[in-house]
Amino acid sequence: MANRVRTIVITGYGTNCEVETAHACRLAGSDTVDICHISELLWGEKRLDDYDFLNLPGGFLDGDDLGAAKAGAHRILHARVRRTGERLFDQLRRFIEAGKLILGVCNGFQLMVKLGLLPGWDGAYDRQRCTLIHNDSGRFEDRWVYLKVNPASPCVFTRGLTGLYLPVRHGEGKFIPADEGTRERLHKDGNIAVFYSDPLYRGAVMDYPANPNGSVDAVAGICDPSGRLFGLMPHPEAYLHRTNHPRWTREELPEEGMGLAIFKNAVAYLRERGT
Repeated sequence: MANRVRTIVITGYGTNCEVETAHACRLAGSDTVDICHISELLWGEKRLDDYDFLNLPGGFLDGDDLGAAKAGAHRILHARVRRTGERLFDQLRRFIEAGKLILGVCNGFQLMVKLGLLPGWDGAYDRQRCTLIHNDSGRFEDRWVYLKVNPASPCVFTRGLTGLYLPVRHGEGKFIPADEGTRERLHKDGNIAVFYSDPLYRGAVMDYPANPNGSVDAVAGICDPSGRLFGLMPHPEAYLHRTNHPRWTREELPEEGMGLAIFKNAVAYLRERGT
């Protein structure tokens, strides 16, 4: 019997992409998919220990105020589970150390970066080394972008992929490393999993609107050294079927949307390793 994959999708405090994310996980073959309000974790009604694949979806977490997802990062780092007294962050660290997967999209990516899960060097998952700030355009960007997949990255989620076409929907998506040393290490260690690119996926592009927010080095998403923790600003859960494509009535497209491959890779990895 194939290994069962158990997925949890966290919602609450403004997050609003949980249904699409859960649908993506079901289409990808996850056996169990639970949408869970973060309060259920904080009260001890649900535990991360009971799952294999954690999804931190996008939306408007904490109203996108005070730096998108910063309040959410502090909540996870300091809040304690009512029934056990342990920090929620302790559960999260245990989840990571067990070799499981985490995907953060848009606000979920911001949450992972500002908490320190990404890039997660040297096991310091509570040390922030990068940030995401207001777009260079000074406005909310709602458009589709091309992403070049970095073949040198260990990212589990992008295995076998060359490029992706996905939508962005954010006001604070400009990726900035803390310093030049951090920037160099991100490239050297292959932490950058996807870059904003051109329609032919020829490499990183800095020009607007191909790079919709002005991210340093056109970074659209990064992973940790293991490749099991991955976050990106574009929304893979928003392109699961050809009818999600902005030109689906004018182009011949595959039935399956490009974003689904991210979730399929995750489920396939978990089945391969055993859960």
